[in-house]
Amino acid sequence: MKIYRIIVLLVFTAISVSAQQKITIDEIYMGAFRPKGMDELQSLKNTNQYTVLNASRATRSMQVDLYDFATLEKVSTLVDSRDFEELADGIDSYTFSNDEKMLLIANRSNPIFRHSFTADFFIYDIASKKLTKMAEQVQEPVFSPDGKKVAFAKENNLYQYDLASAKTTQLTFDGRKNAIINGITDWVYEEEFAFVRAFDWSADGSKIAYIRFDESQVPEFSMNRYGQELYPTVETFKYPKAGEKNSDVSLHLIDLKTSADSEVKLGNYSDFYIPRIKWTNEANLLSVQVINRHQDNLDLIFVDGTTGKPTVILNEKDKAYIDITDNLTFLKDNSFIWTSEKDGFNHIYLYSKSGKLINQLTKGNWEVTAYYGLDEKTKTVFFQSTENGSINRDVYRIGLDGKNKKRLSSMTGTNAATFSPNFRFFINSFSSATVPPTYTLNDSKTGASIKTIVSNESLSDKLKKYDLPLKEFFMLKTAKGNELNAWIIKPKDFDATKKYPVFMYQYSGPGSQQVNNEWHANDDYWFMMLTQMGYVVACVDGRGTGFRGADFKKVTQKQLGKYEVEDQIDAAKVIGNYAYVDKDRIGIFGWSYGGFMSSNCILKGSDVFKMAIAVAPVTSWRFYDSIYTERYMQTPQENAAGYDDNSPLTFAKKLKGKFLLIHGSGDDNVHVQNSMRMIDALVNANKQFDWAIYPDKNHGIYGGYTRIQLYNKMTNFIKENL
Repeated sequence: MKIYRIIVLLVFTAISVSAQQKITIDEIYMGAFRPKGMDELQSLKNTNQYTVLNASRATRSMQVDLYDFATLEKVSTLVDSRDFEELADGIDSYTFSNDEKMLLIANRSNPIFRHSFTADFFIYDIASKKLTKMAEQVQEPVFSPDGKKVAFAKENNLYQYDLASAKTTQLTFDGRKNAIINGITDWVYEEEFAFVRAFDWSADGSKIAYIRFDESQVPEFSMNRYGQELYPTVETFKYPKAGEKNSDVSLHLIDLKTSADSEVKLGNYSDFYIPRIKWTNEANLLSVQVINRHQDNLDLIFVDGTTGKPTVILNEKDKAYIDITDNLTFLKDNSFIWTSEKDGFNHIYLYSKSGKLINQLTKGNWEVTAYYGLDEKTKTVFFQSTENGSINRDVYRIGLDGKNKKRLSSMTGTNAATFSPNFRFFINSFSSATVPPTYTLNDSKTGASIKTIVSNESLSDKLKKYDLPLKEFFMLKTAKGNELNAWIIKPKDFDATKKYPVFMYQYSGPGSQQVNNEWHANDDYWFMMLTQMGYVVACVDGRGTGFRGADFKKVTQKQLGKYEVEDQIDAAKVIGNYAYVDKDRIGIFGWSYGGFMSSNCILKGSDVFKMAIAVAPVTSWRFYDSIYTERYMQTPQENAAGYDDNSPLTFAKKLKGKFLLIHGSGDDNVHVQNSMRMIDALVNANKQFDWAIYPDKNHGIYGGYTRIQLYNKMTNFIKENL
């Protein structure tokens, strides 16, 4: 009977193991595990309601639906694409006029770079249900404050559209490709300051402020576009590399009554950036942020809209660099909220309209990670922070006097909020490494959850048959004493008596974070797939990564790739000493900055790493753009050793392990030049390696079956070499 029971137990164990369904790359990158969300969620300002962009598979249409914050009930459908032939291609995005009676709807969007795109735009009158085509393939349209006009950009110039007359008026005239851009950022501003619309209406709608970019002296970069034609074409655009000439920027004001366009003389600045402009609550007062090329000295300037006179209201200095954010918020009296790292951690400050510090609202050895807004009636500020641990995010409220702080989110993981216009409610999005995204309606005073909106229970049920392993979070301490956030994923049938190969993943760029407690991205599923094949997967956030204070983040200043690489090598040594790890089979992978890192690790850590995969890597910071690179490295002319001492090109001769180098030939961000120079260095060092170039693919290397082919290639490389 005992033998029979053992046999039965073994049979059921075998059935259980075989019943564990294997995850596939096709499933991962075709979206089989994509969670449900709330697309284009927007909180209205004038009513206690919000909108969501929904899609109907049955009717092959898209709708902007209106919901009530208090009940979560659907109030109405504001617009349905199936009602209009012009919207047959769907609704890509939408924005409201200030009175929320009209919508600007985009469709047939065509991407330019990471954030920028052109699209056909329509004006939709919600009450009359009338749809009017405004313009084809334009950029960044925005309603005037009174909703009677729309300003937009096309082919490097600014225009104004009058809703009543349906007349379009050109406002600037000197825009020209690769020379002058009016009101739209150049490539490097878009990529590194993360904004495209560089113009703004004054509060009374009488003026438009805009930034003008003269990029005529900026060096050009050219890429072949291979396409499907007999001859490839050449795409040329302005790209300022580290130490090279930037666009000359200037600030301008257009008086719409007189059509006068005047330049604002900001002061005695040279070689500077204008990373933000924003009209204050005073109709004729514009705020402008000006930062020097080293990005360690920032002025907040108020400009008189009539005289153009600038007044420096606030100056911020940093021994390393200052991050640009969108957290500047003006109160009714033009006092303002500002965030700063000046005490060593990112916190919220309140200043008078003259720039005098009134109060530091938040304090502590933790970071404010998002500013949500101010309820002026109750004098309450709402924000997100890492107070509950650097890998977590929580929603908080605090008084404008810095008192009565309260945690509003209750579950440990990643919480984010969208507040109702009266700040009575918020929609909380929550996920963790074990719980898929959940959206709930919460009370803003107590934080209590009122009702679940989206739960993703069906995804949880679907994943049960795969029996996937979980991330284990821990603090890894290196031999040098550095304590680093880390996670590890072990096979579900993990046997501590066995020796496993380890595949390490990282990004490691300044202020980044890969060790965070939130639901799986696509690559997380890939890592879990690798554990089903018998690998242990690990990730370590080394020095230079974010959300642990300015000193931890900025230690890499002037020498990118030094401490970050040391930490990955040291972390691999610690992991290699685990009883269940085969220290002779440790690999590493990264994309972009992570590719720079994995390249350095297989070279500098040639005795530690057996293999590495580098996708779209920077191989010399001399090849990368001015704003990002100089923020951390200054210029090559000032810091040549910092650029060369940690460049993978310098260490090509040290390659011992297996190396796979991957790049898209159409990468406008990290140019394929980086990989071509790496290939040349390895060939000249007589080193064997593998490489793949994806024609016309950009930094993301996607489209069609590209991701599936790419991840199969990387998986096969791991299987063959680890």
